[in-house]
Amino acid sequence: MTAPLAAATALTAAEIARLQRRVRSTLMAGQVLAGLGMGSTLSLGAILAAEVSGTPALSGMAATMATLGAALAAVPLARLAARAGRARALATGATIAALGGILAIVAAGTVTFWLLLVALAAIGVGTAVNLQSRFAAADLAADATRGRDLSLVVWATTIGAVSGPNLIGPGETLGAALGLPLLSGAFLFTAAAQAVAAVLYLALLRPDPLRVAARWDAQRADDAARASGSVAPPPVATGDAAGVRLAFVAIALSHATMVAVMAMTPVHLTDHGASLVIVGFTISLHIAGMYALAPAFGILSDRIGRWATIMIGQVLLVASLLSTALGSESEAWVVVGLVLLGLGWSAATVAGSALLTESAPPARRTVLQGRSDLVMSASGAAAGALSGVVLSLIGYSGLSFAALALVAVVVVLLTLTPRAGARPPAGTLDSR
Repeated sequence: MTAPLAAATALTAAEIARLQRRVRSTLMAGQVLAGLGMGSTLSLGAILAAEVSGTPALSGMAATMATLGAALAAVPLARLAARAGRARALATGATIAALGGILAIVAAGTVTFWLLLVALAAIGVGTAVNLQSRFAAADLAADATRGRDLSLVVWATTIGAVSGPNLIGPGETLGAALGLPLLSGAFLFTAAAQAVAAVLYLALLRPDPLRVAARWDAQRADDAARASGSVAPPPVATGDAAGVRLAFVAIALSHATMVAVMAMTPVHLTDHGASLVIVGFTISLHIAGMYALAPAFGILSDRIGRWATIMIGQVLLVASLLSTALGSESEAWVVVGLVLLGLGWSAATVAGSALLTESAPPARRTVLQGRSDLVMSASGAAAGALSGVVLSLIGYSGLSFAALALVAVVVVLLTLTPRAGARPPAGTLDSR
């Protein structure tokens, strides 16, 4: 294990780069572990909720509680990171998710619905950890590679998200061997994977990237002041409020657009006679679109800027919504639309997250990141809840056309927001 950087020793760019590589690798490993656990159990959550509650009408509470857990944990975990560091915050969230896996097994065994809801909310805290991991990847990143580093952590989710559902079968086999209740075996993988992730964060995120980033910023400010011959303390960085606002809106509304259409696609396809194989294939391609090309969008945002990449994301979302609206009766066009939906979400989320990190004042950066995750999760939950109502009123095509209004808000804000602070120029105090 690398020894902590001595507080009295001046940092160098080489040390920062070396630490950033280890931080990025650790976060990617944590994302894979989290995805393995989350992918299997959240797939079973709706089925288990129906079994324990005794009615299919409450099956949707599984996704609702998982989303609520992520939303409620976003700001507290961000505040914990600001106070105690990224490692402590991420490990705390992963531990809560691991306990949620254990509680779910107990709830299944005792047939206690309220306990299952608590367990699913706790498991949802793991999603908040996943979201904040991308910001942790940006703490020590250089301006020229911040989008790439952030996107690589997002990309790592692909491995767990794709592999996780395949653990349902082995989980049931293991659960049966251990005498666990039906449908609860896969939650063992959630508990184990999240527990290992917590240990990983505590062991390898040392020295803590957020604390080192604060020290690095202070050191560079002092160096700049000495170089200029100034005796006055350097001015306090105030950030770019317009950039923060744009990042909040772009991330939240792009997520809401994605959730609204994605959530109703299985319902639409099955109502039109599609097999479960087609439904599963469509959602798998959608998830691949969300995560697999994240590094490409991260590199693109580093090369052409955050504004332009967010706009590319909105163009992809428009193409997706037109595909699902005009081709709603064609399985092929719906599949194309869902892939484009994932790609648009990826571009907007990666670039928006990098923009938020660069635009927020250092003193409030982690709290604003937590609030952004809260707004993002809440927007997704609201969109998912309303999408069913909209579908019943105006159909799948109507839902897709209605979602264009969300994209329009982001495009208008992109057009009206000044670009100052979109990317700090090389050589500024925030440059790493």
